[in-house]
Amino acid sequence: MRLNRITELTLPSDEDGIRQVYRLLHALSIRATVTHSTLETHLRSQTTPSVFKRLFLPGFAFKAVVIGGGYATGRELAQYFLPSGPRGGLLGMLLAMALWSLICIVTFLFARSTGSRDYGAFFRHLLGPAWFLFDTAYTCAVIVGLSVFGAAAGAIVTALFGWPEIVGTLGLIAGIAAIAAFGSDSVERLFKYATYFLYGVYALFFALTFLKSFGRIEASFSTPYPMTHWATGGATYAAYNAVGAVVILPVLRHLTSTKDAVISGLIAGPLAMLPAVLFFICLAAYYPNIDATVLPSDYVLRRLNVPVFHFVFQLMILAALLESGTSLVHAVNERVAGILRARGHALSVAARLWISGGMLVVSIFIAARFGLVTLIARGYRALAYVFLAVYVAPLLTYGLWSFIRSRRAAIKRDELSAYFPKGP
Repeated sequence: MRLNRITELTLPSDEDGIRQVYRLLHALSIRATVTHSTLETHLRSQTTPSVFKRLFLPGFAFKAVVIGGGYATGRELAQYFLPSGPRGGLLGMLLAMALWSLICIVTFLFARSTGSRDYGAFFRHLLGPAWFLFDTAYTCAVIVGLSVFGAAAGAIVTALFGWPEIVGTLGLIAGIAAIAAFGSDSVERLFKYATYFLYGVYALFFALTFLKSFGRIEASFSTPYPMTHWATGGATYAAYNAVGAVVILPVLRHLTSTKDAVISGLIAGPLAMLPAVLFFICLAAYYPNIDATVLPSDYVLRRLNVPVFHFVFQLMILAALLESGTSLVHAVNERVAGILRARGHALSVAARLWISGGMLVVSIFIAARFGLVTLIARGYRALAYVFLAVYVAPLLTYGLWSFIRSRRAAIKRDELSAYFPKGP
């Protein structure tokens, strides 16, 4: 039986979703009296997410994932970029930033084209039956990442107050579990306000170091240190942290168009890397002595000799650890929530708390067993190769091809008005 007219239809709020509904109606031979003007009127009538949520929140969320314990303390920067010298290190960071932007753009586009709202759905489309490979790798990455954050929090609390490291680790775990338990809105608020705090502190850190140690910075960048392996360091660092692009899929719910996906992905790389570049320039003032220190940030802060700012900076690192750990755990919660949603159930606050607590408790023992330097040097590099194989390579080949194919198919369908003429 053919339906000739639908008089009322609830349409989705984003443009791509509306177009898909109209194409479905056409495929079912249902005539819809829709023109460009009525489509635009409908779109304007919807509550459009703010520019911040559409364009900047994905970048801030991505920054939250990558900043982590090693980035915030300077340990990752010392591990992957300082061995190439100050100038080589900066080149490596620029390479990593460009790769992040590229990966974010393609990830956001592929996620929108496939309707993926969590990494489980994303990899079912990208890897097909091999989706479990990413699940396995990501579980390992979460445990390693949380272990790094726990070790860093313990080291910071010991440096600030002289308390046992376990106190800082347990405090961080409690904060992550509490915020992740209340879902996406709670996590997004953390991303927003922690970002303002982080950027402000990094800017002040750069200004103080630049004023006090300008001569050392100039000498360090003028000295022709070997620039070996800067591309390898940048690519390895980018490959491991690129997983942040797929971890933050829940915040892409605010995107309203393909244009939003491209712009937000493009600026995600610079938003995530800017604090690191400022930080790296400060670390370069004390190169090569700073290369092997466990907490490079503390090394510089003690030489600045501004006790109040030293305390504020360490609080900023704890805030960075909190948002990074929360983002990792929240992605797992959303993965589980997606499975339950498909079965008609919801993930309760209590269940989110139990999932978060279980992962965090395991991470405590790993952090205590291996320590910050070993986890970053060995765990991150191994996971970088895994993510390159199961995420980055498939994304930039099959994922990009799949998106281009779907866009070409949409273009061939041409303008909506050609398919849905006015009148019955």
